[in-house]
Amino acid sequence: MIGSRRRGYTDSAGNPGKLIIRRLRCCDCHKIHHELPDLLVPYKRHASESIEAVVAGGDHCVAADESTIRNWRRWFAQSAGYLQCCLASITARYHVSFAEPLSHLPGSALQGIWHYVGDAPGWLARVVRSVANANLWLHTRSAFCP
Repeated sequence: MIGSRRRGYTDSAGNPGKLIIRRLRCCDCHKIHHELPDLLVPYKRHASESIEAVVAGGDHCVAADESTIRNWRRWFAQSAGYLQCCLASITARYHVSFAEPLSHLPGSALQGIWHYVGDAPGWLARVVRSVANANLWLHTRSAFCP
């Protein structure tokens, strides 16, 4: 551990919250990583339960404006295929087998993701934890010098 930093977020009721996030330096690659709790999604300012509710179709209880909800839906639509492939890769890497094979019939990307993590509340946190800990999370922030 090399320190910490503050991280703000908004819960599902619209209340602001503050967390102290630990900063960790990897002994192998010497990069700095931030320990992210399950209630957050990388680069998102709202709690994962709010994003999960919107993506699953139940946005009536989420305290977020319409443009934020549209952005979450767009983000998930763009990321769902990649996340599903990451989960498939992780299960193959660790030799995880399922009682029921994934159907090759057309279905939603959300159903494909649920095949790997289940559809119980907290499924988005399970996806984030698996993909981020496997170092497969796509960084959506970019900075470059012209």
